[in-house]
Amino acid sequence: MQIPKYWGITRKDNNAPNKLTSGLFIIYLIVVFWILLFKLGVRFSYMENRDVNLIPFGELLIPNGKADVAEIILNVTIFVPLGIYTGVLFKKWTFGNKLLFFFLLSLMFEGLQFILRAGAFDITDIITNTSGGVIGFLILKTIDKLFNDTGKLQRFINVIAAIGTILMISLLLLLKLNKLPIRYQ
Repeated sequence: MQIPKYWGITRKDNNAPNKLTSGLFIIYLIVVFWILLFKLGVRFSYMENRDVNLIPFGELLIPNGKADVAEIILNVTIFVPLGIYTGVLFKKWTFGNKLLFFFLLSLMFEGLQFILRAGAFDITDIITNTSGGVIGFLILKTIDKLFNDTGKLQRFINVIAAIGTILMISLLLLLKLNKLPIRYQ
């Protein structure tokens, strides 16, 4: 029995990388969920307050009038992989659908942070998280142009994502076990 071919790739050949990408995506979502909603298992004093910020970048201003750039960069960075995974796994979605997905996922995280008292509902976070997803998608599109081969692109993304996932989980475990010089508690 012959496996039907689609775009020159057999279903069997296309299935394994897709399963790996999907698995890595699920791990990514679990880790982001744990970081954003459970704050690595640590209760911070600000968690008791239910704040809502509807003024973009208003809460980031500190007394000297400069924005907290580190928080902006972290919010963008944590959602870059989402844009890459979405581009690889949901190829048939339009850019508008992907943008809506980034926005809705960020909105969901912000809403859950507020409901669970794990943080404030902040429009700035929604903007920066959504921007991170878009940047990740644009990075994927740039890499795609370099490879010009969907199979090679997906294998490359899987290798980078697997390495990144292992490093991220290792760092989070070391941080949680207080084995790093950085303390978050």
